[in-house]
Amino acid sequence: MKVRNKKFFVFMGVLLVVIFIAIYTLTKPKKNLPIFSPSDVNPQLVDTTIQHIINNHKIADFTFTNQNGKKITQEDYKNTIYVADFFFTTCPTICPIMTDNMVWLQEKIKDLPHVKLLSHSVTPDIDSVPVLKEYAIKKGVIDSKWNLVTGNKKDIYYIARKSYLAVETGKPEELYDMVHTENFILIDKKGRIRGFYDGTNLDQPTEDGVKNVSQLLEDIIWLNNQ
Repeated sequence: MKVRNKKFFVFMGVLLVVIFIAIYTLTKPKKNLPIFSPSDVNPQLVDTTIQHIINNHKIADFTFTNQNGKKITQEDYKNTIYVADFFFTTCPTICPIMTDNMVWLQEKIKDLPHVKLLSHSVTPDIDSVPVLKEYAIKKGVIDSKWNLVTGNKKDIYYIARKSYLAVETGKPEELYDMVHTENFILIDKKGRIRGFYDGTNLDQPTEDGVKNVSQLLEDIIWLNNQ
């Protein structure tokens, strides 16, 4: 009788554990990332011609030149998850912090073949190919993972405002004057925006709802596993 009772209690204990795990699994919210459109974003960061768009927004085709003088287009990021940002090499304020956090991110994603980085200079007249190359060497950029690109300022402005929804307009009298933000933008394999992140915040808690770079890495890994 005692043996039977012992087996019964063991059985019930195991059953309760299984039930608890099943309930936890069923009730635990599944992770999901939104798909951003122009209507979801602060209008200051979006060109007025597309602020009304509520769905099907994707990054437009582009052609820029990277630190090695190579033409970089959307084909180089086809079926790729990537993080985009805007910077300039002589920036004395947020850029050094953002770049250091990109370097950290590069180390974390270097073994993920379908994940890359893309940094656009907002001062292409200053950030020539040789300047970008020197900057890339200094920062330890891995050419196969991270492109620092320059090009026509008008093209950079348009992709910033009409595709990435991440750069403010500068002086009203200068149509293509750009004030870049601290945003890192996460793009999925279909060319859609899946998140905006504070590129100056590696791992500190946030109170405004904007995720930090460590949380960006978590979202990259999640997307990569889908």
